[in-house]
Amino acid sequence: MNVAIMGYGTVGSGVAEVLKKNHEHIVKKSLQESLDLKYILDLRDFPGDPNEKLVIKDFNTILNDETVGVVVETMGGLRPAFEFVSACLKAGKSVVTSNKELVAAKGLELLALAEENNVNFLFEASVGGGIPIIRPIIQCLSANEIEEVAGILNGTTNYILTKMFMQGTAYEDALADAQRLGYAERDPSADVDGIDACRKICILADLCFGREVKPDSFRVEGIRNITSADVGYARAWGGVIKLIASAKSENGGSNISLRVSPAFISGDSQLACVNDVFNAILVRGNALGDVVFYGRGAGKLPTASAVVADVIDCARHSERRKPFGWSDAPDGFVLGEGEFTSRFFVRTQSVKESVLSAFADAEFITFDGAPADETAFVTGMIKKQELDEKLAALGGVKSVIRVTDY
Repeated sequence: MNVAIMGYGTVGSGVAEVLKKNHEHIVKKSLQESLDLKYILDLRDFPGDPNEKLVIKDFNTILNDETVGVVVETMGGLRPAFEFVSACLKAGKSVVTSNKELVAAKGLELLALAEENNVNFLFEASVGGGIPIIRPIIQCLSANEIEEVAGILNGTTNYILTKMFMQGTAYEDALADAQRLGYAERDPSADVDGIDACRKICILADLCFGREVKPDSFRVEGIRNITSADVGYARAWGGVIKLIASAKSENGGSNISLRVSPAFISGDSQLACVNDVFNAILVRGNALGDVVFYGRGAGKLPTASAVVADVIDCARHSERRKPFGWSDAPDGFVLGEGEFTSRFFVRTQSVKESVLSAFADAEFITFDGAPADETAFVTGMIKKQELDEKLAALGGVKSVIRVTDY
């Protein structure tokens, strides 16, 4: 059996490197007589690269070669990745991808194509990079009803927030440092605005709750508005601020609530000590309780490791499809923004007496050097719609950040 790679960037070149470096081990694990890299599809040339002679520019070469049993898609984006992957599946070739945008937007359709053609569409690397999470959810945790999945799913934002907490760095300076080190792109929007984390939590929600969740079906908030004052209040409260993506079963499983936003995390939480570019995913099962998967959520070789594990899985199951996936969601499956229930941290210019008249259970917070012209507090559990109504009446609100229970 042969393998083809579509896209020879950071991850694609890492896949080629791992396939070559661990070739004997990979072939043995695959249960195939051979498992060789035959083609690399890319529009660019790579003079001097060890795999220079494998580079092709015509997708049809891969599509029409019956010896290619597994195709690795590491191009990124929706177009032309979706068309290429669809064509491969229809041609009876299994596909492995690290493309979170593709899986979040088109996963249901591509899984259906894989089923129709008795091949596999696998995407372990699309959520946690090198962190194993999809197999544990569909296999190791299958005896549990998943109540919630939540985590730090973006290393760039976690690096920025870590700098703000550990060194007192302002957001703009922490972002500039992340860009200098190559953790953030020149246009960091996908990371700092929560778009990347949104795609990943959609995939996790699909798997955990069995229904398709679209990235535009719930609120997504990034970290651009987090200030040094917010950091000070979080520290005084006894925790940290992390960008948390979460999906939670509601109403006995009839609905789910989703959110991507900054959040106060208690200092004794398993997620509180996840720093720098590391990621962590917490899964809460009704039998197991909380379990956390931790590691590097990105990077050339960690991500390539997860991709190649899927390649091996496809080779081992070349005559049958691994049965997993999700189905369409009924209308109203994802609760609206106003139905989201949580505790919230609030900074306002209103005085304590006014706050207590609206929030009788308010827990006030302050710290040395806190702005003198504001009041900060944490609410009790409250629906977002009710919170918004009370804050609109209160006025002078400067910051609202959710508070988690993990």
